[in-house]
Amino acid sequence: MAWFFLIVGGILEVGWALGLSYSDGFTNIKVVIPTMIMLVVSFYFFAKALKYIPISTAYAVFTGLGSFGTAVVGMMFLGDSVSVIKIVLVLTLISCIMGLKFVSNQPTGEENV
Repeated sequence: MAWFFLIVGGILEVGWALGLSYSDGFTNIKVVIPTMIMLVVSFYFFAKALKYIPISTAYAVFTGLGSFGTAVVGMMFLGDSVSVIKIVLVLTLISCIMGLKFVSNQPTGEENV
C-alpha cells in the first residue's frame, strides 16, 4: 500500500506542477485553489509512504515520477520540444525509478497501512 501512496503522490505532483505554471504567479485563483489542493494531497500521500519506504528511495521516486510525468505531458500536450535524446533521457529516468522499486528494502508490516 505504501507504494500505491507514493505513486499517487507522484502523479498528483504532475498536476500541481502544471497548475503552478498556469497560475500566473498565484494571481489566477481558479487555478491556484485546485493547485494547492493537489499539492497538499500529494504531500499527504508522500508522508504516508514514508512510514514504510526509506526516504532516500521514496523521495527519488516521488520527484522522479513528477519529473517524468511533467515532461511527458509537456511534450505530448503543451508543445514542449521533442527530440530523440529527450525521449531516451525520459525513458532512462522512468527505468531508474522502476529500478529503485525493485531494489528497495521495504520492511514488512506495510499491510497495516
